[in-house]
Amino acid sequence: METKTEYENKPIVETQLSMSKDKKYVIHKTIITDIKPVKYWEKVIGGA
Repeated sequence: METKTEYENKPIVETQLSMSKDKKYVIHKTIITDIKPVKYWEKVIGGA
């Protein structure tokens, strides 16, 4: 049986702010990283 770790239960959220080259816009970029074991995806895809 696999033991669950904390990172599997909640995604990693990263934000990044930057300015456009012409300095007219602020760009707010959000990256959401969700880490799941391969067995999880095999179950999800296999159940489809």
